[in-house]
Amino acid sequence: MNGRGFTLVEVLVALAIVAVALTAGLRAVGSMAQFGAEVRLRLFAQLSARNEIALLRATQSFPDLGVTAGACPQGDVALVCRREVKGTPNEFFRRVQVQVYSQAEPQVVLAVLVGILPKER
Repeated sequence: MNGRGFTLVEVLVALAIVAVALTAGLRAVGSMAQFGAEVRLRLFAQLSARNEIALLRATQSFPDLGVTAGACPQGDVALVCRREVKGTPNEFFRRVQVQVYSQAEPQVVLAVLVGILPKER
């Protein structure tokens, strides 16, 4: 018999190769989408931290020593900013560290920013 075409085994091998390639492609696309969401979240966290420091500078605030926390949302992202104020060797300056967390995952620090604030005379 003079056969033209592929045998069943050849077709099944080709289908298996295509299935493996498509699965790898879908995993890559899923990873890129997840990475993009993580980058967006961290960008918003950085903006929130910068806003906290900028607000203190703009209002010429000289905050009391200690730790405070509060909501600092960016767009539709619910974030929490934890502000820790410490003294410096020079009494006319304060060190402010802002840590930003997602409200959904408070154990994961998304951004940390440190600023030095002068005491206005």
